[in-house]
Amino acid sequence: MTPRATRKEIFGWAMFDFANQAYTLLIITVVFGDLFTRVIVGDAQDDYRLGNLLWSLSLATGYFLVVITAPVLGAVMDLTARRKHFLFISYLATVLTTALLYFVAPGYVLLGVLLIITSNYAYSIGESFIASFLPDLGPPEELGRISGFGWALGYVGGLVATGLALLFLGEVSLENFDNVRWVGPFAAAFFLLAAIPTFLWLRERGTARAPTAQGYWRLGMEQVRRTLAELQGFRDLAVFLLSAFFAMSGIYIIIAFTFIYGAQVIGWDEQMRVLTFITVQLTATLGAVLFGFAQDRFGGRLTYNFTLLFWVSAILLIWWTPELTVALNRAGHDWQMQQVFLVVAIAAGLCLGATQSASRAIVGQLTPRARAAEFFGFWGLSHKLAAILGLLGVGLLQAWVGLRHAILLCALFFALAFLVSLFVNVRRGRQVVERYEAGNL
Repeated sequence: MTPRATRKEIFGWAMFDFANQAYTLLIITVVFGDLFTRVIVGDAQDDYRLGNLLWSLSLATGYFLVVITAPVLGAVMDLTARRKHFLFISYLATVLTTALLYFVAPGYVLLGVLLIITSNYAYSIGESFIASFLPDLGPPEELGRISGFGWALGYVGGLVATGLALLFLGEVSLENFDNVRWVGPFAAAFFLLAAIPTFLWLRERGTARAPTAQGYWRLGMEQVRRTLAELQGFRDLAVFLLSAFFAMSGIYIIIAFTFIYGAQVIGWDEQMRVLTFITVQLTATLGAVLFGFAQDRFGGRLTYNFTLLFWVSAILLIWWTPELTVALNRAGHDWQMQQVFLVVAIAAGLCLGATQSASRAIVGQLTPRARAAEFFGFWGLSHKLAAILGLLGVGLLQAWVGLRHAILLCALFFALAFLVSLFVNVRRGRQVVERYEAGNL
């Protein structure tokens, strides 16, 4: 049984979630994505379809680099017991490349694409590195709460970072470009400072193996190949990774396109953009905490499945927002489309952190501690493959039918995730882990 880590160490681990949300929200979700599509590329005459497509391709390329490197890096970290070193390198790389986004001006499309690819790669590989520490922080029955605490603190960090940025940088527009271009350096500085407690308090556990004639990298690749074969023995983990693959395909679309959708399809004003951000962050924080406790009380799979069904309903309502607004006004109400969108977005926000937190905790329950970094490398692998599928899918689909109808792809992904998860048995998966750790597998 893994003992519970100290509160200081758990807090230090969770502070990385607090810190890196500055990149997620300011660069991918709220500010730079909108800036890139509408100002840097700026093809308004074609409904921003080229900008949206380049944005999708840039993010997908960064995730593809994670796919081809994360499993081997995870294996190497397990063999060398140097997870913090790898985490620190990814952290510095994210800070540097994010700060350089300042130099991406209107028309500098290629520079913007290259910096988004590199910064998103560094940020995303760091997500896998920090997640690999989760099984060390407590027994399996407490991982839901610990993971939920990390996600909740992450949303608090995102609220603080983005709230300050919106206050000082202003709206996304060509006229305000000289101010809003500072979003990159601001996000980099926030990440740089806020992640310091992680490196002070998070412990490195495990014992490095003695070097072999093969070298760590070749040995790591051999271990990855063995793990792919051994995943057949961890059937429930393998099936859950497939479910998480579909769920994250939908979530990565939501993360990358929510505020682009609000600007291009809903046509919201600056006040509504800020209000939507604040309320969604608050509900996402609340959802991460509440569903974390629900997971420990009612079971991870039940909680996870509930959030998936909720997502399907929310996406359908987002797509139906224009017609819903008309129907409400015919019934005697006086609603604007952006107000209806806000209500739906608040409801969806409850499950934004909960789905990801539940996924991370379930993988932690189904993962042997000795293989944590490697197995979480595959967890990251499934997520990044999902991002590639989701972003390329929505990017190509919106170029054909427009962004509004393309968003329905999310509902399909969440429905597939729910159906696959019905074949996961967490209790059976835990028994496999216990037999493995006892040397009987």
